[in-house]
Amino acid sequence: MKQIIIIFALILSVGFANGQTNKPPKVNINNLPSLGYRSVVNNAFRAGEKVTYRIHYGMINAGEATISVEDSKYNFGGRQAYHIVGTGKSLGSFDWFFKVRDHYETYIDKEGIFPYRFIRHTDEGGYKINQDYTFHQDKRAYVDEKKNAYATPDFVQDMISAYFYSRTLDYSGKKKGDIITIMTVVDGEVFPLKMKYLGKETIKVDAGTFNCIRFAPVVQKGRVFKKEEDLSVWVTDDMNHLPILAQAKLMVGSVKIELKQYEGVASTLARVK
Repeated sequence: MKQIIIIFALILSVGFANGQTNKPPKVNINNLPSLGYRSVVNNAFRAGEKVTYRIHYGMINAGEATISVEDSKYNFGGRQAYHIVGTGKSLGSFDWFFKVRDHYETYIDKEGIFPYRFIRHTDEGGYKINQDYTFHQDKRAYVDEKKNAYATPDFVQDMISAYFYSRTLDYSGKKKGDIITIMTVVDGEVFPLKMKYLGKETIKVDAGTFNCIRFAPVVQKGRVFKKEEDLSVWVTDDMNHLPILAQAKLMVGSVKIELKQYEGVASTLARVK
């Protein structure tokens, strides 16, 4: 069962599938021409940002996730990058019967907000996944840990970089029901990760009360979710677009992830005093 890491990078043990997967064709990376890069305006995040989320399964305090952004000590073809690390772990009684230890890394281009390398080491209840993808964005391709090369759409994202790229988008002109699509490589397949804009709300979490924008990642109902919009994500209604809360109603139980603490954000959050 694939992970929901659409806007939130570390929603533990919640599956998704939108039925539109695409196994990309294999290519010879040496035969592909360079098609250049892009530039993206980023007022949403910067090096030094670190956020921690509390994860609940029903009434149980099930785990904790942390995502941090730093300047990369490596550059890629002379281009500077951010090094982003996300970790998730189960806690307390939940850890006794379903132990989770997740570690994600991505290196993303500072100017274009696209990934160069994605690393994933996850252990969820004994189910382990290890992935290492290298993206050749100028050639619109990536190479997996088995050294197989595959074609990709323009500036495709990985599971973590998609979360950060979505934060740089301008939502000011969006109307309720509008769909935002981000092409993303997930488990060796290309997914059109889709988010439905649902308007603005005020949300209270551990870290405070915030003016937010609400989204519903478009998922396939009937497998894990009873209804299409049983998963919602709220991000701050400011330039940061920092995720504040995610809630998923499952066939059995529910998962909630809320902001616990934050530091080093790029600009003032839309916090209600």
